[in-house]
Amino acid sequence: MVSDGTGETATGAVRAAMLQFRTLWRLRTYGDVRHTHQVRHIVEHAAREKALVVFTVVDTGVAAAIRDQGAELGVPTVDLLGPLISKVAQHLHAEPRSQPGLLHGFTDEYFRRIDAVEFAVRHDDGLNLRTLFEADIVLTGVSRTSKTPLSMYLAQRGFKTGNVPLVPGLEPPRELLEMDPRKVIGLTLEPSTLVTIRQARMRTLRAPPWTSYVDHESVVQEIQRAKRLCRERGWRVVDSSGRAVEETAARVLELLEMDTVTPA
Repeated sequence: MVSDGTGETATGAVRAAMLQFRTLWRLRTYGDVRHTHQVRHIVEHAAREKALVVFTVVDTGVAAAIRDQGAELGVPTVDLLGPLISKVAQHLHAEPRSQPGLLHGFTDEYFRRIDAVEFAVRHDDGLNLRTLFEADIVLTGVSRTSKTPLSMYLAQRGFKTGNVPLVPGLEPPRELLEMDPRKVIGLTLEPSTLVTIRQARMRTLRAPPWTSYVDHESVVQEIQRAKRLCRERGWRVVDSSGRAVEETAARVLELLEMDTVTPA
């Protein structure tokens, strides 16, 4: 994988493609490749490993060097961005800037993502409730329903996200109940999945294995109470069972789009 930036764009595409194949594979990423003199070493390495080179490079000279040296050394290459940029240029009747690093540059969007990540850290697991109202999204649910990972992922997308746990025997905090219900998403899991996750957590903590925290019937009741609260408050519920964080985030954002909730 060769990129003139971080390589995140192509890495995601490559991983998605490789999921279609039942084979062992390794990914080596070369980032910040912006000059033709950097190319030879990379393509030679690919030739030794009998590897495929996938690249996202906007500089036409560097892209041409990758293609040409790949052809010379018998290394197959795939240009992920070039054809797309070309089609967009034709469609818009405009010349592309061909400037690397724009996706992760110091733009307003970049600083918004930084603010969102800091917000998510400050408002993780019910912290700093007094400023929860500033959130774009608030996640709630019982313990171990992936509130924190999802909060951090949404923050990386630029959404100020807080998460507040629903604890058996305790009333939900007033600040959560006073949130605009359109901003609150309840997370849930299939009970047996949640029990398995909690059991693993208990083993990690070397805690006693037999408690109501991992008792199937208790967990079922806990989930039912949480769902009932969500219905009463008008909060939408997302079941993350069998979903990756990215898939759950897509569903959350789909629900929020219905109410045109955008990053602050």
